[in-house]
Amino acid sequence: MDVSAVLSDDDFDIVSNPGQKSLESSIADLDHIPKQGVHEPPPARAALEKFNTVSLTAADIQAYVRKALDAASGMSAAYPMEHRTARVYVDGAFDMFNAAHALQLRQAKLAFPSVYLTVGVFSDDLCRTYQSQNPTKTLHAERCEVVRHCRWVDEVLPDAPWTVDDQFMLQQKFDYLALDDGMSVDPACDKFRLKGYDALKKIGRVIPTRRTTGVTIPTASAAGGSPFLNAPALDSEFVDKQIDRYGIGFS
Repeated sequence: MDVSAVLSDDDFDIVSNPGQKSLESSIADLDHIPKQGVHEPPPARAALEKFNTVSLTAADIQAYVRKALDAASGMSAAYPMEHRTARVYVDGAFDMFNAAHALQLRQAKLAFPSVYLTVGVFSDDLCRTYQSQNPTKTLHAERCEVVRHCRWVDEVLPDAPWTVDDQFMLQQKFDYLALDDGMSVDPACDKFRLKGYDALKKIGRVIPTRRTTGVTIPTASAAGGSPFLNAPALDSEFVDKQIDRYGIGFS
């Protein structure tokens, strides 16, 4: 049988048999990330009433990010073209994964029309070293697995570094780091992490996500008391610092 009658050029791998395409453009296609989408069921009315960030639409989130990047004019920041998939990175311990974690990842995923979201999870050793006063309650493997099953996450980086810099972003091909409003002035955040975040902010590689308030977190239960505690609201001085730092307001 004549093999050419069965297989055409189109049936071969595009790199080994590129046809009308150049080898350079064929290789470039391999690094192309197709448009990313995700199905989201509607939130419950109770969630809309309790959490300040649940009602944010994709348009709301993208307008907020665009405003932040516009404010960073003169740096290397640029809002990605509509047809391009942006690579966004978020890092953290993600201990006792809760609604605030999920809603931050949602904002990171919806920051642009198409996003490939990578989430870095700090190891147990890093958490013991840098946040010994507030040790994680769940093991690294569990934290990674919970993050992996969040609908907004495309990839988990289990060996996430404690600090990030421009070299790390370039090596991983990340376009932006998504950071909660006020993180860079939060006294609870480790100074080594803040140094890396501030360096990326200076070159326009940080996009903001709005902090979720009203989340209940597990805590040591007093006798006869509730095992949950409402996360504290940000005080006015803290919010003012956020507005000054980002120049885009806080809501």
